[in-house]
Amino acid sequence: MGLQEPESKDGRRAESLTMLGISSIPILKLRDFLIVSIQIDLHDRMAEQLQQDILEQISQTQAKGVLIDISALEMVDSFIGRILADTARMASTLDSEIVIVGMQPAVAITLIELGLSLGGVRTALNLDEGYELLQQTLKEKTSEGQTSEEGLAEEADDSGSD
Repeated sequence: MGLQEPESKDGRRAESLTMLGISSIPILKLRDFLIVSIQIDLHDRMAEQLQQDILEQISQTQAKGVLIDISALEMVDSFIGRILADTARMASTLDSEIVIVGMQPAVAITLIELGLSLGGVRTALNLDEGYELLQQTLKEKTSEGQTSEEGLAEEADDSGSD
């Protein structure tokens, strides 16, 4: 057993770590993707710090996708739901997709009852399905990019032959 300060029920220890810029939620890199597994209840400041950490990691690693595992979360309030949706929109501007995995039925019900939409955020039942979804999305983006480039090349050829 290590000598570690126990976390209080209201998350004060985690909050103090977050305020120091030390995220208590690890962000792992697997190939072109980041994996974020939230294993503790999020409070508002921690959610904001996590959002910032995810965006910084996307920028630093040029990750094409992020899997956010919320299977351990028993509840998501309107603020946390909005942070997740906003993070996905911000990640999209950094050319990265977010998939939320492991949502508990009670969390889904709560989001609907609160009238919250996660916008265009994709969801999957588990990490495996989320990973497959991100890979498929990346393949589609790559093929769309190639098709666009080919179309531009053809237009340039057509305009140059007049």
